Amino acid sequence: MVHTEPVAADDTAPDSSTPSPAPDAGARMPRWLPRAMVAALALFACFQLAAWAFHQLIGLLLNILIAFFLALAIEPAVARMAARGMRRGLATGLVFLGVTVVAAGFFTLLGSMLADQIITMVENFPSYLDSVIRWINRTFRTHLSRVEVQESVLHSDWLQKYLKSSAGGVLDVSATVLGGLFQLLTVLLFSFYFAADGPRLRRALCSVLPPRRQAEVLRAWEIAVTKTGGYLYSRALMALISGVAHYVLLEVLGVPYAPALAIWVGLVSQFIPTIGTYLAGALPMLLAFTVNPWYAVWVLGFVVVYQQFENYVLQPRITARTVDIHPAVAFGSVVAGTALLGAVGALIAIPATATLQGFLGAYVKRYDVTDDPRVQEGPA
Repeated sequence: MVHTEPVAADDTAPDSSTPSPAPDAGARMPRWLPRAMVAALALFACFQLAAWAFHQLIGLLLNILIAFFLALAIEPAVARMAARGMRRGLATGLVFLGVTVVAAGFFTLLGSMLADQIITMVENFPSYLDSVIRWINRTFRTHLSRVEVQESVLHSDWLQKYLKSSAGGVLDVSATVLGGLFQLLTVLLFSFYFAADGPRLRRALCSVLPPRRQAEVLRAWEIAVTKTGGYLYSRALMALISGVAHYVLLEVLGVPYAPALAIWVGLVSQFIPTIGTYLAGALPMLLAFTVNPWYAVWVLGFVVVYQQFENYVLQPRITARTVDIHPAVAFGSVVAGTALLGAVGALIAIPATATLQGFLGAYVKRYDVTDDPRVQEGPA
């Protein structure tokens, strides 16, 4: 019989009677993590809500921005009338009344001229068409007639499709017109309040700022008023001069629709910087070409010469104390404003740039430049 000794129990075996070690304190979720997650979700929700609200109110914000610059433009006239003892509300109303009367008269005159020119064009359209058909027959050896051309145009598929789409878009056009009138009313209302309550608005803004910041804000506001008003007044004056000069030329050459073309050239050439004169001169050149091809050359030469006269003689004298901006800076500001805000950005780009330039010029310290040939404009 084989005797076996009992095997000793392994000391390394786990004992069920001993308690398991407590879990590591680092494995627990920190107490601040749930609150941080809730705060992050709340901030994200607030950001989404703010982005949605901004997207819905972008039209109103743009109208307020236009109204603010319009109020800055009429601020000098309102302040001058208020300094003589007139109430700001009454002074603002008189300024708006004068602007409305001038604008209504301008558009009435322009509309009547355009209506007369359109009636004349419609009455003379058969003769224009006959001359074009004769030129085509003589040049290309064809045998076209006005009756054939009219019949082919009236029975064409594209004309019928165009008439159907135009009839279906009448409601859209009406809605667009009503929306434009509402936006115009909104701009006028806000600009009236901004101009009439200008001192109260500045006082409310300065009340939340320390005294040093108040002086800087008031100085910036004054610069904005000066630059914006100066820009509009100087551009209106140069538009008048440009329109009169081009009207005299077109009238001498016998180009049709000279008054309407002169108004077109004056407005487009001044409120579209740098290239506005050439864009505005394209339409008079086209109509002058229909009268005589050499007349188009005369119009082109006059446009080029007048642009140089305006850049180097007229504009420096008029804008010396208002908005002296380099043409490249003006053109770049318009392009940037159009890319950011569309037509509104193009409208307010130059006064905003002039305001920023004036503000920086008032606070940026400049030094005398050393006498170095590399910074001289002329020969060394």
